[in-house]
Amino acid sequence: MSEPMLRLEGVEKGYNRGRVGEILVLQGVNLQVQRGEMVALVAPSGAGKSTLLHIAGLLDTADAGAVEIGGQAATGLGDRRRTALRRRGIGFVYQFHHLLPEFSALENVVLPQRANGVPRDQAGARARALLDEVGIAGRADHRPAAMSGGEQQRVAFCRALANRPGLLLADEPTGNLDPGTSDQVFAALERLVRDAGLAALIATHNLDLAARMDRVVRLDKGRVVTE
Repeated sequence: MSEPMLRLEGVEKGYNRGRVGEILVLQGVNLQVQRGEMVALVAPSGAGKSTLLHIAGLLDTADAGAVEIGGQAATGLGDRRRTALRRRGIGFVYQFHHLLPEFSALENVVLPQRANGVPRDQAGARARALLDEVGIAGRADHRPAAMSGGEQQRVAFCRALANRPGLLLADEPTGNLDPGTSDQVFAALERLVRDAGLAALIATHNLDLAARMDRVVRLDKGRVVTE
C-alpha cells in the first residue's frame, strides 16, 4: 500500500479547565487516510472532532504523538514551515463557509491561488473551471450575500481545492443546510474529491452521508474506532 496522505500516530490533546483540571480530548489517536479515500469522522458534539481536524490540518499542535502529511513529518516544524505545508497540501471546508463578503465567488476562489504565487489569468481559469464543475459558473460574479447557502458552500469547496491539495479536511460541511440541499452539496463535494483523487476526512453528524463514504471512523472517549 502506498504512503498515506494523512497519518496520525499516538496523538493526544488536553485542555486545562481550571478547577476541573486537564481534560483529555484525544487519547492515543491512530488514523490513516489514503489518497483517493473518503473517510467519515462521526462523534457527538464536543467529542473532539474539530480538535482532531485542527491537529490533522496543522492549525493546532498535539501534546504528544506524530502527524505526517504526504509522508512528511509535521511534528516539530516551525510556524513558517507548518504554514507552507498547510498551504501547499491541505484544503479546509467548514460548516460555515467563511467566504470573504466583499469579493465575488470567482474572487474567493482566485485569492488563495494568488497567495500561492499563481498568475492571475491561470488562477481565474482554475476558479472558473471549479465553479463550473459544481454547477455554479453562472454565479461567478455574485458576492456571497446574493447566493444561497448551498451555493456559498460550493464556493467554499472550490476555494479549498483551488491549490490542488492532496488532503481535504471538512468539519460538518453540510451541517448548516436543509436535507435536500445537503444531499446536492455533498454530491458536488464527492465529485470533486473523486475526480482529483484526494484523501478526504469529513466530520459529519449525517449518518446517511457517512454511509456514502469509503469508511466510517468514530471518536469514542478520545480514541478513534473503525466501524
